[in-house]
Order: sequence, then C-alpha cells, then structure tokens
Amino acid sequence: MEWQPEPESLAQLIQLLKSTNSADNAVQQQNNQRLEQLSQVPDFINYLLFVLIFMKDEDSMVRTVAGLLLKNNVRQEFASIPASVLDYVVRKSIDGIGDPDTMVRHTLGTVVATVVEQGKVSNWPEVLPRLMQLLDSNEYPVVEGSWDILRKICEECHPELEEPLSDGTRPLNVMVPKFLEFFSSESPVLREYAITTSTLFVTHRSESMQPMIDNFVVELFKRANDENSEVLKAVCKAVVALVENRPDKLMPEFENVVNYMIHTTQHSDPDIAMEACEFWLSFCEQDELVGSLKPFLNRVVPMLMQGMVYSDEDLLLLDNDDNDAVVPDSDKDIKPRHHRARTHDHHQPETTGISSNSDVSDAEEDDEDDDYSDDDEDFYAEWNLRKCSAASLDVMSSAFGEQILEFVLPMLKEELASDEWRVKEAGILALGAIADGCMSGMEPHMPSLLPYLIQWFKHEKALVRSIACWSASRYGKWAIFGAETNNVKVYFEPLLAGLLEAMMDNNKRVQEAACSAFATIEEDAGVFMVPYIQPVLDTLMRAFSLYQRKNLIILYDAVGTLAEAVGSELNQPQYVQALMPTILERLDNLHTEDQHMFPLFECLSAIALGLGMEFKPYAPKIYQRSVRIIAETLQVSRQALQDSSMEQPSGDLVIVALDLISAIVQALGEDSQALIAEHNCVALQLVGMCMVDSEREVRQSAFALLGDLAMFCFPLIQPQLDGIMQQLIPQIDRNSLHINVCNNAAWSAGEIALRAGKENMGSYVAPLLERLIPLLNGESTQQTLAENAAITIGRLGLVCPDLVAPSLEHFAQSWCYILACVKDNDEKSSAFQGMMTMISANPQGISKAFLHFCRAALNWQTPDAQLMDMFVQTFAGLKQLAGSEWEANIGMLDPQMRQVFRERFNV
Repeated sequence: MEWQPEPESLAQLIQLLKSTNSADNAVQQQNNQRLEQLSQVPDFINYLLFVLIFMKDEDSMVRTVAGLLLKNNVRQEFASIPASVLDYVVRKSIDGIGDPDTMVRHTLGTVVATVVEQGKVSNWPEVLPRLMQLLDSNEYPVVEGSWDILRKICEECHPELEEPLSDGTRPLNVMVPKFLEFFSSESPVLREYAITTSTLFVTHRSESMQPMIDNFVVELFKRANDENSEVLKAVCKAVVALVENRPDKLMPEFENVVNYMIHTTQHSDPDIAMEACEFWLSFCEQDELVGSLKPFLNRVVPMLMQGMVYSDEDLLLLDNDDNDAVVPDSDKDIKPRHHRARTHDHHQPETTGISSNSDVSDAEEDDEDDDYSDDDEDFYAEWNLRKCSAASLDVMSSAFGEQILEFVLPMLKEELASDEWRVKEAGILALGAIADGCMSGMEPHMPSLLPYLIQWFKHEKALVRSIACWSASRYGKWAIFGAETNNVKVYFEPLLAGLLEAMMDNNKRVQEAACSAFATIEEDAGVFMVPYIQPVLDTLMRAFSLYQRKNLIILYDAVGTLAEAVGSELNQPQYVQALMPTILERLDNLHTEDQHMFPLFECLSAIALGLGMEFKPYAPKIYQRSVRIIAETLQVSRQALQDSSMEQPSGDLVIVALDLISAIVQALGEDSQALIAEHNCVALQLVGMCMVDSEREVRQSAFALLGDLAMFCFPLIQPQLDGIMQQLIPQIDRNSLHINVCNNAAWSAGEIALRAGKENMGSYVAPLLERLIPLLNGESTQQTLAENAAITIGRLGLVCPDLVAPSLEHFAQSWCYILACVKDNDEKSSAFQGMMTMISANPQGISKAFLHFCRAALNWQTPDAQLMDMFVQTFAGLKQLAGSEWEANIGMLDPQMRQVFRERFNV
C-alpha cells in the first residue's frame, strides 16, 4: 500500500507553506522554527513530496515551496536518507513530470537532478533510460519535463556521463544523437534546451561529442535564422563554444561564419546582439586563429564601434545627471568585497617593502588568464552590448595593434567631434579601449587628444564625464613617460589636476570613475607622485566628507595606492597630520561587521608600510582592534561548530586583520616586540589557531604573519617553536590544492631557520627536506612556490649544513635553475650563502649541477661584499679540487660567459 499522509499533519504543513511568503519577519521566524522541527520527523520528505505531486488543487507556489524544501533536505541530509525513500522520491517525481504547471514541473526536475547528483549517475541506472524514453511522448508537458531533468543532470554530472555504465555503454553515446534530433523540434523551448545542453559537451570537450561534432555543426546552422530569440542566443553561444574548443569545424566556412556573426551582432534585439558579439571577443583571444580575421577588420571594427553607443534601454537605467552626491547609498548599491590574502613572493621591488599579493590565489586559479587589470574588470563588469563591443575592440587592438587604426581613426574623429553626446561618449570609450593595444600608434595623436579628454571631465553629461576619466587613465603612462618634451609638466600635471577636480564632482557616478582613474594613475606614476602628495591628500581628505558609502570603498583604495606609490616619502609630519586623523576617525566610527572594514584595513596596511616607524603612535590602537576582531571571529566560529542554528562567520575579517598586523610588524620592525608583549602575546596564540583554520586563506595569511614575526619578534615565538613547527611542516605538501598556504608555510620556515640556529632547528631539517625537495624538483610546481622552497632549503643549509649537504646532489640543479631567475635581494643572498656553505661541506654534491651553479652565480647583478667573497672562495676551492679537469669544466660555458666568469670570480 502506498504511503499516505496523516491529514492533520498535512494540513499543518500546508498552512506553514502558505505562510512562507509573509512579509512579517516574526511570522517568517516562527515558520522556519516549525519547519526545522518538522524536518526531524521521519516522514517529512514524504509529506513534502505528497504536496508537490498530488496536491494539484493547491496554489502552484505552495507546491513549489514544498519541492524546494524537499530538494534542500535531500542535499543536506542525503547520506542519512534511506535508499528506499530516495528511490520513492525519484520514481514518483518522474511519474509526475508531466504536471501541467511549468513551475511545478521544473521543481520536480530539480529534485530528481539533486538526487542523481548526490548519489552519482551510476547508482541510478534506470533514470536516464526512462527519461530518454519519455522524450518520445506525445504529451508536451512530459517531454518538456523530461528535458528539464536531463539538462540539469547534464549540467551537474557531465563528467560521469562519459563513464561506461555496468553494461559498458556510455550514456552520452545514446543521449547526444537524441539531443541533436531536437534541434529541429517544433517547440522553441525544446530547441533551446537541445542546443544549450549539447553545447555543454562541446565546451567540456566531451569524448562522446567528438564523433558527432560534424552533425552538431550541421544541425546548429540550420537554426541560424530561427525566429525565436532564445534559440538564436543559444546558437550564438554554441558558435562561441566552437571557436574556443573546436575552431577547426568553423574555419572551412569561415567567411560565411564571419558574415553571419556580423549580421547577428547588429540584431535589433540587444540580448541576441550581445551574445553574437561574444564571438569577436573569444575569437581574438585565439592566438593561432586571430590572423584569419584581418580581411574583415574593415567591417568588424566599425560595427563594434557602433555597438558602443548607449541604447535607449541603457539610458533608462543609467542616464542620471543629478547632483546626487548627498543621496545616501543603499546596501544593494555596494558589491560584496573579499580581501585577497597575502602571498610572499620575490618579484616586488625592494624599495616598496611590500610583499605582493600573488595573482594566483590557489591551485584552481592557476590557469586563469588576467586579461584586464582590476580597474578594467570593474569597468567591464556591467555587461551589455556596449561593454562587450568595447572589450572586443580592446582584445582586437591587442591582437592586431596599429593595423586596426586605419579603420578606427576615421570613425573616431567623427565620433569625438559629434554634437550628439551619445556618439561622442562612444568615441571616448573606443579611444580608451584601444589604449593598450595601439599605444605606440596613438602616441602622435595624444598631444591633441589628451587635452580634450581632460576638458570632457567637465562635460554637461555625467556619462561623458565618467567615461572621459576612465579613458584618460588608460593613457596615464604616456602622460608620464611619453617622448614629448617636458611630458610631466605639459600632460601629467593637467591630467592629475583634472582628475582631482573630477573626484569632487557632485555626481556619484563621476566620482566613482574619477577616483578609480586616479588610483590607476597613482599606480602607474609611482614615485612621480611625490611632488604632488600635499594637493592629493587635501583632495582625498575632502572627498571623505563628500562621498557616500559605495564610493568611500574606492577612496580607501586610492589612499592605500598613494601610500604604496610614494612609499617612505609619505613619512613627513605634514602628510601624516593631514592623513591620519581622518583615517582614525573612520576606524573609530566603524562597526566590525561594516563592509568598509576590508578596504579600511587594506588602506591602513599600505599606510603603515609607507610610514614605517612614524606609524608607531597609531599602532597600539589599530593592533588591538585587529587582535579583537580575530579573537571574536574565531570564538563565534567555534560556537557555530557546536550550534547548527548559528551561521559560520566569514574568514575575510580574520584575513584582513592578520595582514594588517603583518604590516604593523614590518613597519615597526623589532619595536613591534614590545607592542605584542605588552598585550600578553595574544596575537601569537591567535596566529597558532589561524594556522590550522579550516579556511585556506586564513591559514595563508597566518603563515605570512608568522614569517614576519620570525624576522622581527623571534624571541617571542622561540618558546613555542616546537608547536609551531608541528603545525607548519604538514602544510608544506606538494599534493596540496592550496598552493599559497604551502608557499607561505615554506617561506616562514626559512625565516624561522635563520633565527633559530642549528641547536633549535636540527630536528626539523629532515621532515622539511622531505617536503621541500619534491617541490623544488616537481615540473608542475608553481614558480613562486618553487622559489620559496629553494630559498628555504638554502637557509636550512646555511644553518645546518651538515644535515642538508648530504642531499645536495638531489636538488642542486633545480635549485640553481630556479634561483638564477630571482631578482637580487637579501633572501636570495642568504640562500646562496647557504648553498656555498653546503658545497664546502660536500663539494661532490654540486658536480652534476656545476654549470647551472656557474650561470646562477653570474646572474647576480649586485652581490654584496660578503657574498662576493664567498663566491670567489667557493670557485677557488672547486678549481683546486677539479685540478686538471677545471678547464674542461668551465669550457662548457659559452666563450663570452666564460670570460666574464674568469674576470668576476678571479679564476
């Protein structure tokens, strides 16, 4: 007998489901509490399924809410739900897939797809055949409902669909041919499902799709002129997928493809046009193909420039010339912000004193390309046809360089001279878009164009003012470093003055654009900003009293970028007095949970590093605030682990606070010992907790701070050294997915080794080498990680040569190759001193890597006297040991290098 609900409980559940849309927060909380209680009832899933499938007289919203609760319950409690219950859910959901209500059908589809995703496709062998069979039904709701499940399974489980089932068949070998049949379905919905789902397997380069790729292309272009907009968008996305994954299938008909995409990019429906425009963006990123586009540039470039003009629909949302600077922002105006944890590398100039944030925040991000700077990413974030066209022209200019100017400049001249502001604005956008790719070709035009851009900072239309700021910032480097006589005076100073004035605009959009542009200019200018620190600070501090919440975030960034650009030059009493009272007032008035904490703490980190010891008067208050934030967040996190009703706090606040403490320690140097000791070394305890935190970015910043503490506060961490090393060593793992945690742990181990000495460090050398040497020799090891591993091995060799030298032959070649490319600095110097100390202890260990060591030594540009003396002594010793073989050994260096080698090292 089929399961049946108890009427009273069913009625109670339905009443709760009906109340879920209540606007009353109290009612919502009561509902949630009651639903939480009901979820513990053994038959709760059955009740939800009954409402979803069988209560057809109820409002579809009630049934849908029941289905969504069912889906969430399955996802969260999957492991504890009996297999018989899951089987019942799947069977009944598929039986009900022909429900006449589309929303209910799609909810059923989500339930089935969730069960299959959680339980794996192979554990539900009957689901796919059943759904494929239902695609042949004569009832449209059944076919559409089955398709909905299939596309969701394909999205979530596509790798599994490549794997053979128990009978040896691959699901996709059966599914894809059937999907292709639906490209010609009478229903536009089913055509769109079929094209979109099949495109997934092109994107993922599915093995099963490859034998059918020709059929896919043929069926796809039969829909090239489909009358349905959703189908046309799906066709455009599929063409882009082919460009990125199987361009060979497009190239034989490339001219026809280009003509089609030009036509579709100019479609009257802006959404279709935008999807088509993605083709140009993707195609120009294919280095081996992009040259094929050259014969069509005379048509494509003007088309893209036309696509940059604001549409009427765009202006309904964006055209606001109001003086809205006094209008408060709502929370929805502010994008969530996440702090990027600090990564120690060796590529920042020594003068900055700043360890840079690596572009690679973890293993899964290693392969991502950063085509645009952060500011460009923000600019292109509001994605529409206009931005897509601009981004396409941007990438096209990088691909073809000055070759596109013959098509850009005539149209650009017309647009910039136009009396129609929308056309002028599009021209200014195009001028900025081509900056990176066509800079050398644009240089002759910039003396006349840049003054116009600066003049347009005051245009009557806010949208023109804002785009002029962005475009001008793209030519900031030319304004500073261009070949014109007296470039800084004639071009940079007016640009800087214009942006500072635009930052005080009464329109928030212009403020945002000007402040972002100014931050870009600061970064490009670096020390060229030094003569202008006072007027810049005056403007920045005035902006704090004008800007609303959203633009304050950019303002904090501009202040921090100034500190990074000018470094210790900021350390003047008048600058400190102009800057710090306002920043500290902001800190005092901010609650810990405020979104402004992230940019403010990042700003304070840059200021601390710029001011150095002059930051000391402000350090105690800021240090205590940082420690308190870390302690409180970790405490709430522990409570949440014990109380499922509590939400785990984000680790972002902990990360930014750890990084700010790192900056304070670097700024104060050894004087930071007194600050930390004065507060009972609480920071050390918190660092220890953060080193084993579940969030990788927290661990990453904790190990970065540990390295700084080792450099400047080693007496404080020495008593806890054994516990620290037991936490640190396991984090150095060649198989870790968390590269930057591993990187910072490896670096901090080297800093600890230098201060700990042989007596304290000896017992940790063997386990460290077991982990560091494979990193050094691994072909896939990320560059920064390999560099830090090499430096730490060198430092271990300096401190404990008798323990490291016996392993020299196992890493010497990789070590030399990796560190030969690292810029000269103190860390590299200590590592080379360690290497030469090991060579002295085990000269045979370097024999197979002798030439690599010679080249690495020659790559030093400015070795200090002590290091140079060690080089001379080391090579003299190796020459003596080699005897008559010495000339043959160095004879393998090329003649010019051999001559330099003899002269530099006196051998």
